[in-house]
Amino acid sequence: MTDAQETAADSSLRTTGGAPPDDVAPAPIPLLEPREGIPPVVASDDALARVVAAFAAGTGPVAVDAERASGYRYGQRAYLVQLRRDGAGSALIDPVGCPDLTGLSTALTGSEWILHAATQDLPCLRDIGMAPTSLFDTELAGRLAGFPRVGLGAMVENVLGYALEKGHSAVDWSTRPLPEPWLRYAALDVELLIDLRDALEDELERQGKLEWAREEFDAIASAPPAPPRMDPWRRTSGMHKVRRRRQMAVVRELWNARDQVAQRRDVSPGKVLGDAAIVEAALALPANLQALTALPGFGHRMGRRQLEQWQAAVERAKALPESELPQPGQQPAGPPPPRSWADKDPAAAARLSAARAAVSELAERLHMPQENLITPDTVRRVCWEPPKILTPSAVEDTLAAYGARNWQIEQVGPLLVRALDTST
Repeated sequence: MTDAQETAADSSLRTTGGAPPDDVAPAPIPLLEPREGIPPVVASDDALARVVAAFAAGTGPVAVDAERASGYRYGQRAYLVQLRRDGAGSALIDPVGCPDLTGLSTALTGSEWILHAATQDLPCLRDIGMAPTSLFDTELAGRLAGFPRVGLGAMVENVLGYALEKGHSAVDWSTRPLPEPWLRYAALDVELLIDLRDALEDELERQGKLEWAREEFDAIASAPPAPPRMDPWRRTSGMHKVRRRRQMAVVRELWNARDQVAQRRDVSPGKVLGDAAIVEAALALPANLQALTALPGFGHRMGRRQLEQWQAAVERAKALPESELPQPGQQPAGPPPPRSWADKDPAAAARLSAARAAVSELAERLHMPQENLITPDTVRRVCWEPPKILTPSAVEDTLAAYGARNWQIEQVGPLLVRALDTST
């Protein structure tokens, strides 16, 4: 950036929890090139060693981003990792050529990592050996500060006055070699993350929310990896149409067969067979290959061998004994859907109504989304089964048991005590 650009960015910093009216907002400055140019892609051990040394010698927090090939490849692995740090500049690392970045992560131990929407990138970063000990999430910071739009492009524009080009966000990042325009886009994604972090820290401090944000960031950094989903086939889009157990077995068999093919071919499962086609086959229970071919999603573009493997999956499901058919989805642990509360427990419904109103009003006063103030599931659980002895400390202990942070308990606890008390 030139000095004039930096001055313009500084002057356009908006610390009001959102952008000012359009008539006073200066036009954003297009950010077209990384300040040191596009860094070379690191794909060898020697090049990686030089990056590790440079970033270990750098100072301050480290901007980190990752690009996946969602919708193109199987799983959520990283296909490019971008970093930036004062004193080290920017780096683009190819995890295909450098699949183990444990040494880089070790070199950054104790340094704060800056990520945008950290929970999206942390799983694929962990898979290649990278895990932060502390972090700053610029998207979450934007939510807590009350910005109405918290995508990276919107935040950079509203806070720093720059316009990022976002045209390559959904490309196939497994492509090799990566085209230069994609690499430019990737480098620009970390170009201003440090500046954005500093500006948001100042804004959170101004609003008295910085300690709240730090609690949230610590919770993300210390959270264990999510456990594997139980019966992931149940999340097939359109599953609500499938009522009979035999039909559920068809969904399960087709889902598992598709997953095996997708994993073997390293492609997105949706490119092998669409969810809609799986549901159509489950509902129709086709008697033979001809009947299957007539269903939507199993048309003429599909080869006979593919059709035969899908029909074989259907036949396996049809041949299962009753004892091996899947059971209807188990009711999730916790309270029933709120729409049924008025019939099941009118007192609980009244508690929930009072609690929701109080949380909504407080979130509006604090200029943040309700779900960041306290998760809706936590509110439902407390209202469905409140502490037997209703005291402030009992409510606080209950909230803590459901994972609420200290700042959330301090803000929401008194409201819930009143809502639980006045509605009983």
